[in-house]
Amino acid sequence: MTFRFSRSPVTSALLIVIAIVMVFEWLSGALENEEILVQMGATVHELWQRHEYWRLITAMFLHGGWVHWLANSWALFQLGSLYEVMFGSVRFLSFYFITGLCASIASSLFTHQASVGASGAILGILGAFIFSIRRSPQWRHEPWTRGLISQLVFWAMVNLALGFSVKVIDNVAHIAGLVSGLLLGLIPHRVPPQPPSESVIDVQPYRSYGAE
Repeated sequence: MTFRFSRSPVTSALLIVIAIVMVFEWLSGALENEEILVQMGATVHELWQRHEYWRLITAMFLHGGWVHWLANSWALFQLGSLYEVMFGSVRFLSFYFITGLCASIASSLFTHQASVGASGAILGILGAFIFSIRRSPQWRHEPWTRGLISQLVFWAMVNLALGFSVKVIDNVAHIAGLVSGLLLGLIPHRVPPQPPSESVIDVQPYRSYGAE
């Protein structure tokens, strides 16, 4: 589907904030020094003993390197923009932070190393996408959404497989984000009344997700 990305202000704001944080990481030397990264807000196993609960949020905006940041930013741009346009900014923002928090909590409890990244929240949106479409009276009968769901399931499996095979990937956070997103996606999608000034939502076949 092609959408006007001006209709996804939350996704745009998140991408801008994450990019600004990345510049601060680079300037402070956090990309080469894990101690600085921890000081900036990475999740650590000891955060519960230290009562540093703020790390659960800050870790969602930090990244371990340029490739990590680029990969997550691209995924957020693709998934976030589409989800926000289809299901609304409030639902997207709520699900993003809830699943991101679930990912951070799981990581801090079960991972004994510093962890950063938006991928837990991104996988949360991916998971929420699957059941959000299935439960939506607006989208579940659209033919193109079947292909989209298949691709979402495929990429979820790829990400989990990578997490199990690459030691530096925090797969605990990925699993927690994905599972919490799947559960949130079960919440029915309420279609708001259409404004009188708008008769049609600007939706067209999206070449990136539909069958070629």
